[in-house]
Amino acid sequence: MTTTELAMDVTDLAADPADQRTTAADTTPRRPSLSPSRAADFKTCPLLYRFRTIDRLPERKSRAAVRGTLVHAVLERLYDLPPAERTVAAARELVEPAWAELREEAGVAELFEPAEGEPVAESLESWLASAGTLVETYFRLEDPTRIQPHGREELVEVTLPDGLLLRGYVDRLDVARNGALRVVDYKTGGMPREAFEAKALFQMKFYALVLWRTRGVVAAQLKLIYLKDGDVLTYAPDEAELLRFERTLQAIWAAIGKAVETGDFRPNRSRLCSWCDHQAFCPSFGGTPPPFPAEAAAAAGWRTTLPVEVVG
Repeated sequence: MTTTELAMDVTDLAADPADQRTTAADTTPRRPSLSPSRAADFKTCPLLYRFRTIDRLPERKSRAAVRGTLVHAVLERLYDLPPAERTVAAARELVEPAWAELREEAGVAELFEPAEGEPVAESLESWLASAGTLVETYFRLEDPTRIQPHGREELVEVTLPDGLLLRGYVDRLDVARNGALRVVDYKTGGMPREAFEAKALFQMKFYALVLWRTRGVVAAQLKLIYLKDGDVLTYAPDEAELLRFERTLQAIWAAIGKAVETGDFRPNRSRLCSWCDHQAFCPSFGGTPPPFPAEAAAAAGWRTTLPVEVVG
């Protein structure tokens, strides 16, 4: 895997809408749940999962991640327009208003304010232009005038028979006249090499499983659109594969539950650590994790054998 692929992989893992929605209409999970990114976190490094999901330690935003959010917003709003008006020029015009909203979020504006004495890595104008280029690339890969999405940024969730709650947000869901489903996800990075396609498809199989369990239909196509290099990865799952994938998620969830119960989350050092914000707390880098927040875990619905302080 190249350095670029590693960086984009970390960006995708960190940015998990299923964990970030906080509006009144769409609150955080009602009980512990599993999303594609958090499942991938635990597979990558159990301690990273703990820091992000249990401790909820803050993480720095990055220009790459914010650009991805901006491009996703533009492509979502593109489909608010009538089909005939979904042009490259119209999409370009959506960048500025989407950016005006995004830069009001905490930690975004300061990404473009260089620290004193440090050179500017990339001007805001250049950064916005790069986002516009990614949006333009989309039009080489699909014709939005011929697509009428069934859902955009749609929450999909299901509770499995063993009680595991799966939830995530699908970039776009298309439903054909015959009921066939297509799940589409936009990626602002480059397409992974063949050896890493399975890892890229993990998220899509997650969505396919939830849709199968809620709709009774196996998605006809999982489609990853890579805007950096203008490529597309498609895959057609089958029912047997989704059953195997379900068992994989249940095994991951069981391991997470055991780790929460004991507070034992082990670090797993890898090249991905270069992009981790939590090295100061990681034993692999000489750090010490903060005390396990048993009270917060219990309040969120986790079962733990660690002492929980009762306030009252």
